[in-house]
Amino acid sequence: MKKPLAIIVAAMALSLALAPAVSATEAAAFKDPQDRGRTLMGRVFDRQDHPLEKAVVYLKNTKSLVVKTYITDPDGSYRFPALSPNVDYEVYAEHNGARSDTKTVSSFDNRKVVNITLRVK
Repeated sequence: MKKPLAIIVAAMALSLALAPAVSATEAAAFKDPQDRGRTLMGRVFDRQDHPLEKAVVYLKNTKSLVVKTYITDPDGSYRFPALSPNVDYEVYAEHNGARSDTKTVSSFDNRKVVNITLRVK
């Protein structure tokens, strides 16, 4: 009785050892595409449509209330990668005490890359 059980266990162990391992890339392919995230990017301008370097862009997760910031590049650009597609976000910019309007990134917006221009008044 013990011998057939040992043979089965050994066969199972051997089949697991010989089975090809699934790479991280292949594992990601099996995940729900909605879990891969999305990117928010854009540029910040002043009233005269000049790009604003070193403006602070605030991104608020409306579910967790966590706020992330980004200091704009010399061309006024900002980028927030790997955002959850199932959460709404609010984004606005500040520069020298002036502030832009608040824009919303909706969870119903299914674009992978959302581009929002902010104008500081």
